[in-house]
Amino acid sequence: MITRYRPLKTCYNENPVLVIDTHSSHRDLLDAADQRLRAASDLLETLYCLCFKQADVKDIPNIVNALYLLVQDGCDLLEVAKHKPQQQTDTENN
Repeated sequence: MITRYRPLKTCYNENPVLVIDTHSSHRDLLDAADQRLRAASDLLETLYCLCFKQADVKDIPNIVNALYLLVQDGCDLLEVAKHKPQQQTDTENN
C-alpha cells in the first residue's frame, strides 16, 4: 500500500519535512520533476561554460550538493509519477 506522503530521499532525519503528495495529479508531479531536473541541467551548463581557474575549491561540495538535491528530488518525483495508477492518469487527461 502506498502512503499518501512519501518522504524525499534527500531527507537526512527521521522526521521528514519535505514530502511528495502521492495524490497529486500526474501532470503536477511531472511538472515538479521537470523543474528540478531542468534547474540541475542549467546549473551544469553554466558550470561547463565557466573557467574553473576562477573557481574556489570550497565551492565544489556546495555545487555537488545542490546538484544532488535537484536531481534526486526530480527522480523521486518521476518515480511517484511512474507508479500512479493508470486509470487515474487516464481520468486526468479527460
